[in-house]
Amino acid sequence: VNDEFGEPLLVTFCPLCDSGVTAVRTVAGEPTRFGVSGLLWNSDLVMYDAATDSLWSQIAGTAIRGSRTGHRLALVPSEITTLGDWRAAHPDTQVLLPPPASETVGERDGVRDYTQNPYASYDSVGRIGIGQNSLDDDRLEPKVRVLGVRRDGETVAYPLPAVTDAGGVVEDTVGDTPVVVATGSDGSTLHGWVRTVDGETLSFEPAGDGRLAAGDSTWLTATGEAVDGPYEERSLASASDAGQLFWFAWADFTEETRVYESGDD
Repeated sequence: VNDEFGEPLLVTFCPLCDSGVTAVRTVAGEPTRFGVSGLLWNSDLVMYDAATDSLWSQIAGTAIRGSRTGHRLALVPSEITTLGDWRAAHPDTQVLLPPPASETVGERDGVRDYTQNPYASYDSVGRIGIGQNSLDDDRLEPKVRVLGVRRDGETVAYPLPAVTDAGGVVEDTVGDTPVVVATGSDGSTLHGWVRTVDGETLSFEPAGDGRLAAGDSTWLTATGEAVDGPYEERSLASASDAGQLFWFAWADFTEETRVYESGDD
């Protein structure tokens, strides 16, 4: 999706990697429109820019072929969450709806029904991406969902099962940055926040119903916003520009990563 929200934004999702990436779509100082190339790199969505037809990796946010090769988009922190959790924080939100159907898919004639998920069974099968692909780093099962955090030269993957086993809230330090990683209200999403506010490092506990408690305030897990107490209307900084994705995708795009295990914090 090419949109404007204070600045030109690109919002993307790859169902094969379960990765949502948002970026500023300004290249060489000019707003640039992006589209889906139909190609994959490391099983991940490859985009093209309309200005030069250069190809871009979604997860890396980097041009990998064409005249823009090596250019990098500025990533914008974003969350994969439920519409219910988002509306709880932003009841007046606008919602992007897809068209009922498209008349053209790429250069092929046909109709794509957006009410049907063509990848409905993909999460439950062992296949990685499309074709014959393998995973070199087998510390986790390929399609375990993780939250990827990069801070101060360190990278950490927080697996959904490990965070769930820890009670749904994990406090950790990545590089020199104190972070909190928590599950959403339905237990299927992961959210990461920097737990330092005005120079004070807060300690978080689960508060139920998609909320966290810290500093005598209640915070919404999905958005990092405080809804009461001394920090009311304050927001935590996002700990992750990578967001939530499948383990195989994080491992493919990250040379070295620590994997959080329950009990590490």
